[in-house]
Amino acid sequence: MKLISLKVKKSNTCGGLLDDLSVPFRNVPPSLQAFDPICLIGPNGAGKSQLLQIVAEIFQAVFARFLPEEEQGKANDGILFEMEYILAVKRKSEERIRISRMPTEKKKLDILVERWMRGSWKPVLPADVEPLLPKKIVGYTSGDNETLSLPFFVSRAGYAAQVRSNATNTKLRSLPIADPRMLLIDYGTNLEVLVANLLLNNARVREGLIKGPNLKALRSFRCVIQLNHPPVRPNGVQLTDELSRYIDYLKKCATCFQFDERNNAYTLDFFVQDATHSSFNHFWEKGALELYSCFHKLAMLNDLVIQKQDRDAFEKGVKDRRFASRLPEPMERHKVFRFERVEFYSKKKGKDEVVDYVSLSDGEHQLAQLLGTFCMVNYPNVLFLLDEPESHFNPRWRVEFISNILSLRTCEGSRDGTSKASQQECLITTHSPFVPSDMKSENVLIFTKEGVSEKIKVRRPNIETYGSTFDKILDECFGISPPMSDLPRKEIADLLKSDNSEEIRTAMSGLGDSVERLYLADRVRMLTRKEK
Repeated sequence: MKLISLKVKKSNTCGGLLDDLSVPFRNVPPSLQAFDPICLIGPNGAGKSQLLQIVAEIFQAVFARFLPEEEQGKANDGILFEMEYILAVKRKSEERIRISRMPTEKKKLDILVERWMRGSWKPVLPADVEPLLPKKIVGYTSGDNETLSLPFFVSRAGYAAQVRSNATNTKLRSLPIADPRMLLIDYGTNLEVLVANLLLNNARVREGLIKGPNLKALRSFRCVIQLNHPPVRPNGVQLTDELSRYIDYLKKCATCFQFDERNNAYTLDFFVQDATHSSFNHFWEKGALELYSCFHKLAMLNDLVIQKQDRDAFEKGVKDRRFASRLPEPMERHKVFRFERVEFYSKKKGKDEVVDYVSLSDGEHQLAQLLGTFCMVNYPNVLFLLDEPESHFNPRWRVEFISNILSLRTCEGSRDGTSKASQQECLITTHSPFVPSDMKSENVLIFTKEGVSEKIKVRRPNIETYGSTFDKILDECFGISPPMSDLPRKEIADLLKSDNSEEIRTAMSGLGDSVERLYLADRVRMLTRKEK
């Protein structure tokens, strides 16, 4: 999948910030054979995160219209848009697709799906739409960024409500609930992603995911599942047959487990050995994403223990497209599903030491989760929406971010040894020059606000960003060329105006090396000659 263009007539969200916005994602016909992300860069408040949100909401609306069994969340039905993209399709190299909902003479606006055939756009019948849509929309945010997260929380809440409904209906309990196509990866899903990958991906991927924090392997972890929540229902949380089966699988894979009958709670401990990998492979034959889905479906039950008034307030916000808050996170001890005591073997000091997951930094969590997500979702026609994914990285990891993704993609593959991950799309927002320096300028979009109306403007760089120095990119994208931070820069500017050579010499002794320091030396020489 590759995005070509987006026109937003009315966003019905983000305070109208994106109304009448056109985004040319690609000027040239994109290739499905290369993984070439698009970078969105620009100052705060210029609409980058909001663009990711609107893209997610557009596809959520399309899923809700044509695949209601997969999207239970309340979609944004007020967006007026037109989007084009290409998709990898069976028996064909690619198809060009247009999805739109624009004003017409009809009172009720419907979503139109079209394909490019023989030089013109042809409508697609609703029954034929599914193969022409992305297989998954993966959102990532490193913090509590509600801008991107909200459509995914809406989808998750819809799934939890469907579980609540099916589990209490004997006729529906045995029916599986389709996996949502909307997948949010945030801090709350760190362990779901990491544990699934470290149990079911190949050895090279497992090593690559945890080499950043200098870890060797997953040593052990605990899962706690507690269903006795009387405030939710008199009989606690009710499960569908599918979720009951997942718990049974986890019991069979555990090294040992305890069951508290009074609280209807399971404590499952896993000491990771070869037999652990084999048993998880047996029950989750499709790999890491299937296991992640199991963990995540159980974790989504945590929404059921949220107070009804909080759920009602959130649902009202969804309906009114006013997102002042997100669903509150239950306390750890109240969660239906949670991980505990996740431990790793460490390579530090040349010997195996045990390291607890909570002792790792935010950057180490973030790196393993991001790379793990790319390895886990390794099939065609996936759209990744990454909001400042490198925000917690140190400078070295920022420089190596894109190359790390590419290097892992060469080894992760699928179970038959193939990989079609290049047939995916990825939008990345950033405020740093590290990401665009890895990308051709045709894949970089600069966002700014201009004029009294502060309308968003999107343009491509006037320089070639690939391989450009960071100061060149900062100058092009933010209008600054900072050789150093603001405080010493101002001090040097004041010193250059000084007529006191001794004052300048004293100040220079406390400044690091820079071109500007040489200017001060020239100023000292000039003043010294005058003094003579």
